Amino acid sequence: MQKIVPTRLLIHRRWRRNSAVTGVYRLIQMLFVEESESISKKSLRSSGEKFEFQAEVSRLMDIIINSLYSNKDIFLRELISNASDALDKIRFLALTDKDVLGEGDTAKLEIQIKLDKAKKILSIRDRGIGMTKEDLIKNLGTIAQSGTSGLVEKMQSSGDLNLIGQFGVGFYSAYLVADYIEVISKHSDDNQHVWESKADGKFTVSEDTWNEPLGRGTEIRLHLRDDAGGYLEGSKLKDLVKRYSEFINFPIHLWASKEVETEVPVEEDESAEEESETTSTEEEKEEDAEEEDSEKKQKTKKVKETVHEWELLNDVKAMWLRSPKEVTDEEYTKFYHSLAKDFSEEKPTAWSHFNAEGDVEFKAVLYVPPKAAHDQYESYYNSNKANLKLFVRRVFISDEFDELLPKYLSFLKGLVDSDTLPLNVSREMLQQHSSLKTIKKNLIRKTLDMIRKLAEEDPDEVHDDDKKDMEKSGENDEKKGQYTKFWKDFGKSIKLGIIEDASNRNRLAKLLRFETTKSNGKLTSLDQYIKRMKKGQKDVFYITGSSKKQLEKSPFLERLIKKGYEVIFFTDPVDEYLMQYLMDYEDKKFQNVSKEGLKVGKDSKVKELKEAFKDLTKWWKESLAGENVDDVKISNRLADTLCVVVTSKFGWSANMERIMQSQTLSDAKKQAYMRGKRVLEINLRHPIIKELKDRVASDPEDGSVKETAQLMYQTALIESGFILNDPKDFAGRIYNSVKSSLKISPDAVPEEEVEAEETETSEEDEIRWWSEH
Repeated sequence: MQKIVPTRLLIHRRWRRNSAVTGVYRLIQMLFVEESESISKKSLRSSGEKFEFQAEVSRLMDIIINSLYSNKDIFLRELISNASDALDKIRFLALTDKDVLGEGDTAKLEIQIKLDKAKKILSIRDRGIGMTKEDLIKNLGTIAQSGTSGLVEKMQSSGDLNLIGQFGVGFYSAYLVADYIEVISKHSDDNQHVWESKADGKFTVSEDTWNEPLGRGTEIRLHLRDDAGGYLEGSKLKDLVKRYSEFINFPIHLWASKEVETEVPVEEDESAEEESETTSTEEEKEEDAEEEDSEKKQKTKKVKETVHEWELLNDVKAMWLRSPKEVTDEEYTKFYHSLAKDFSEEKPTAWSHFNAEGDVEFKAVLYVPPKAAHDQYESYYNSNKANLKLFVRRVFISDEFDELLPKYLSFLKGLVDSDTLPLNVSREMLQQHSSLKTIKKNLIRKTLDMIRKLAEEDPDEVHDDDKKDMEKSGENDEKKGQYTKFWKDFGKSIKLGIIEDASNRNRLAKLLRFETTKSNGKLTSLDQYIKRMKKGQKDVFYITGSSKKQLEKSPFLERLIKKGYEVIFFTDPVDEYLMQYLMDYEDKKFQNVSKEGLKVGKDSKVKELKEAFKDLTKWWKESLAGENVDDVKISNRLADTLCVVVTSKFGWSANMERIMQSQTLSDAKKQAYMRGKRVLEINLRHPIIKELKDRVASDPEDGSVKETAQLMYQTALIESGFILNDPKDFAGRIYNSVKSSLKISPDAVPEEEVEAEETETSEEDEIRWWSEH
């Protein structure tokens, strides 16, 4: 390390011996004081151009300043992270134009931290890309990122400031410890400017003519609050950098002071005093052959001096370059927190660290976050959000590179470092590079292996045969329920992958989890379902709806449950789309039990029964001609229910119709086209159906019988999950039925209201009435 003795100390040593230096010393002191006054000024410069913060920024800073949040340490990690981003940007530009780095100290890509205890100033400087005047106004005065209003509201309610870095507004965390901030910045395309604010809703931007030229980059000066004096201690800052910023890819230096012993010449008067104090015995011992040499040498003494030097705080090798065997779980967790800007106490759910070799070589670290982002599936198909950082030969390229992973895996966080991709090309050309397809294919495969391993290590996922042995051993207790947690957070992504990624559909299907009529409230997989299938069962049975509670009472399950068949519950709206793509699994077809084509065992008398009820089904179909009913059939799925309405095999189910009708921009014509043909299935063993059969055989033109048949159909529609087109008509039929059961004439109507004549009432009468009542 380079050791630097402060100018003041050097001057102080010699000022007594050289009176001419005294004036220079005093001049330097005056300059330091003048600069100090300029820096520590707590009022905005009157010469600066004044601006007001955007409303969201003011709200955000108000929450931060008045926050009761105890962990104020986060400000340092956020400012260092921003400095690292600025350095990444200039290094990326230097790939195609080396001149942008400049020369000398300006070309050093590093972060510097300085303390001034006397003035209570903490400064953080980088030699990154810097900001123009326009950048300062835009980046520090407004919040352009979508969803940040939601962040402000969430922070306001929960006080969790750990979210701040994930929304790109970490700069404002500086107001946790500072009541006044200066941002000095120099961009290659503009002059040096100063941004300053007291967080009172206003800020100013001035052209900088008084500070030391930066060359390029940004320096943030925090004028610390009285209660934030602890951050002026070098030891505390070292600990914070070690905890939060250990994996930053640029050197972080702290301007630190320490005491060292140095030899300085002894003045003549001091030398005489020392000689007089030396005893004769000591003089005799020192009289030897070296006496002549010692006389020639100038006498010196050891004194303690305070020296300053730049101390490197992060000397850790890039974690992804190390062998996975050398990296501990704690290091993986710390790297995740640094990479994802997620500093909660939770560990990532899973991670995969691997090196790919061959024609395309790259290193990668992938993480499954501990929980889903609050906006994980908002604007899923319209956003280009990616959470992977792309490096090429250790040079950061971009964190907005969505070509590395398919959209359904965008919840992953991590990085990819390729030795194959070219450095000196534009981002657009890089997107077209042939190696990207190979990298993407490998990343998908490794991700699915990581998720599959997550399930295999979860004791709750083990088959019943092996579960007892694992319970006896007591191993993997900490991994118990980990896949269930993953599924609740990211299960929708697996379903979207089945829809979007045909080449990996079967592998993704193995990761599916759901509840069934036999799972007792726990999640199960397709493999477990198939293992439990009845002998001779060829189809995988499932039913879709809005909730498990509703589906458990569905009439479509009655006979299946009685015969011991297992049925899958699909209650997520995306499940309807999922099952349009997942047609089969392990040679088993999927059958929606609310649609045509269900086969449940064999009935030896089915032909005789169809013939016996032929007249009834034909009559009923004709009676429902205006209801768009395609057919009336004898049901093989009902046990206790009177009748149900099923749809054609390739049309929309009742649940899908409900979902599509709730779409704001749905097309009514398309709905009419896609709506499945409806079939009324009747339970011929039900006494009402038997009675209806006899009534139709006796008098097929009986109006009351037709009315009853119509009401039964409309009731079946509701019970089967459909929405009635004409609820008023249905209500009228119900009321007519009530009249009939109460033996009230069908023509009876409510009595007409008799209107009383209005009379003028005096104020005294009103008061008297109220007092009496």
